[in-house]
Amino acid sequence: MRMLYITSTLPFGPGEAFLYPEVRELLRRGVEVQVVPMHPRGPLVHPEAREIVDQVVAEPLLSWRTLRGAFGMFLRAPLKALSALRLLLTPNPRHLLKNLAVYPKGLWLGGLALELKAGHIHAHWAATTASMAMVASAVSGVPWSLTAHRWDVVENNLLRRKAKRACFFRCISEKTREMALERGVPGEKTLVLHLGVRLPSGPTNQSPPGQRERYVVLCPASFIPIKGHLYLIEAMKLLPARVELWLAGEGELRTEVEKQVVELGLSDRVRFLGFLSHDQLLELYRKKEVDAVILPSVDLGDGLNEGIPVSLIEAMSYGIPVISTNTGGIPELLQDGAGLLVPDKDPKALAEAIQTLYKDPVYAEAVGEAGKKRVEEEFNVERIAKQLLELWRGCS
Repeated sequence: MRMLYITSTLPFGPGEAFLYPEVRELLRRGVEVQVVPMHPRGPLVHPEAREIVDQVVAEPLLSWRTLRGAFGMFLRAPLKALSALRLLLTPNPRHLLKNLAVYPKGLWLGGLALELKAGHIHAHWAATTASMAMVASAVSGVPWSLTAHRWDVVENNLLRRKAKRACFFRCISEKTREMALERGVPGEKTLVLHLGVRLPSGPTNQSPPGQRERYVVLCPASFIPIKGHLYLIEAMKLLPARVELWLAGEGELRTEVEKQVVELGLSDRVRFLGFLSHDQLLELYRKKEVDAVILPSVDLGDGLNEGIPVSLIEAMSYGIPVISTNTGGIPELLQDGAGLLVPDKDPKALAEAIQTLYKDPVYAEAVGEAGKKRVEEEFNVERIAKQLLELWRGCS
């Protein structure tokens, strides 16, 4: 099967690393995947990016080649092109401008689908990547589908129209599906199919708990408001000196968090690791260099909260106990003891959860094993890729 796999920027830049397991598994299964980023900008920062670069068709949103391809597609099928343009019309001026901006590349993408004899187009994100894919499908006749995550559902850029035109509307969590239904997406078009991870293979370092002088908690998250770093730093002030926090990531709030660490006198206990590639992060898990992983996510209101974070799923796949907040789709992942759940924006609750794992290694190990089992049963990328293939082959 040959297909176009539409992303926002992947494989360029640091984002969307959570899609690599899916792409690599599809390739392993013999699918001729052509990854088409909407905005191919930034360096190839992840090792996985270099692995799939030969499967990438990178063309800027607006370039002479894009415009030439769009014009050629318009001349080839003018009525279909005009019909596709009408699909993008909306009374919301912000959405309209965003949709019109991707219209030429949508036409170009339709031409690419015909040129490569693609059997399917799949878009990640229900926002403008899906707008672009909808146009491409309309002008080429190639069926399409989409994966909705979180903020893209909240944005609600023609969700109902896209769902009706697509073969199916994949939601990465039950919470995402619930939000989509609230916004008028037809229930019969939706399904929940999680993002998956590749299960670890080979031995991992099984050092007994408590062997190290320090107890290391890792937070693998960009420094953005929804991740809740400020509450985690406050929690560190309530914990014993032996507990150390590692922060992996970059982002707009890093300077503010660094300042908070200094003001609270935690500079000797909080390490800023900077950006880590996907492989570097997994190597920390494989070597069991961290004792727990934490994601202090917060609910920003208006539906702006986490989906099911792959950063937690990956840590759980290695048997590392995780802590997170009762927001968004996170309870769906950590239910039934697969991890520790606390209220958001509550430093004391975060500190108590870390203290619980720190003081009771036997319990921490049990939580890690429960999390690992959850991932094996519900987030195995091999099973998820198989289901996707069955869905795509069922489209007509």
